[in-house]
Amino acid sequence: MAPTPRRRRRGKVTGGSAGVGLAGRCNAVLKEHKTRLYILGRCVSMLLCWHHHDSD
Repeated sequence: MAPTPRRRRRGKVTGGSAGVGLAGRCNAVLKEHKTRLYILGRCVSMLLCWHHHDSD
């Protein structure tokens, strides 16, 4: 009996960025956007606290 070929799982990246589909690219862009918003929020928070501390 001959061995049956194994099917590759959908959405699994085996290496490199060559096989990344639309979902992978969207996730990367979303992650970058989320990171930028987090950094922006931290900066605004720091500036507000610094302004509040400076005015005392």
